[in-house]
Amino acid sequence: MATAESWCERSRELVADDGARWLLSVFAPARPRAALLWIPALGVAARSYRRFAEALAAQGVAVALHEWRGIGSSSVRASRDCDWDYAPLLRDDLPRSRAALRDIAPQVPLLLGGHSLGGQFAALSAALDPSDVHGLVLIAAGLPHPPHFPQPMRAAMALAFVLLPAITRVLGFLPGRQLGFAGRESRGVIRDWVRSGRHGNYRMPGLPDDIEQRLAALQLPVFAMHFAADRFGPEQALYALLDKLGTACTSEVHGLDSAQLGVHANHFAWMQQPEAVARRLGRWARAESQPD
Repeated sequence: MATAESWCERSRELVADDGARWLLSVFAPARPRAALLWIPALGVAARSYRRFAEALAAQGVAVALHEWRGIGSSSVRASRDCDWDYAPLLRDDLPRSRAALRDIAPQVPLLLGGHSLGGQFAALSAALDPSDVHGLVLIAAGLPHPPHFPQPMRAAMALAFVLLPAITRVLGFLPGRQLGFAGRESRGVIRDWVRSGRHGNYRMPGLPDDIEQRLAALQLPVFAMHFAADRFGPEQALYALLDKLGTACTSEVHGLDSAQLGVHANHFAWMQQPEAVARRLGRWARAESQPD
């Protein structure tokens, strides 16, 4: 077992091209062996992953918690007059968080990872710019395509693909908290999420036409984890996402049940008790950071 390391926390305000601001929270040991840019699940604030970041930092992995536009420390909120889709998140916001983490931890392997939609964005970010990316981390992530989900979730997703865009057209945004799905989300994000779910791919406005080919061209080690009682990120959906990555990608996949996790093995409970996830991920990250 690795000896717990001391670490410090710092925050940096970042600004997008259009003026949107957010705080990047970084948990960094004195001598990190790897650096992970962590992307939350849809509608989840970065602060919700604080315990997870602390547990990894104690194992020698620097963690930067990216903030979704419109959530938590973000200076903007989705409305009829304030809208965005996947493209600025992937082409402006995430590159700025990546650069800030690289500035803080310049000499160690850079990992991109995330929870649920955050895991999808980690893969897409690597596909858009694979330079200096050493690995991917996918926790409870998967392709949101109904054929990869069991019933009744499959039927619920098909219904959501009709209802959610209709709600955003009427209100100008998605009131996710009131609906029990995600947070206050922009029309564009919901539109792109629905598009990826209906078609099972990431071809959408604002992204390169060859985004699927770019995913398939990746050559990275991948750490992935699914949970036994997770309706929103089942094992089959995770493997559908992994299948989009290059055949040269090497994957280490863990499936945890409630006994192994220490809490109910659903989509979100692990965040309250993340030690089992962090321990396995930290061990993998340290091994991947070893020189050949």
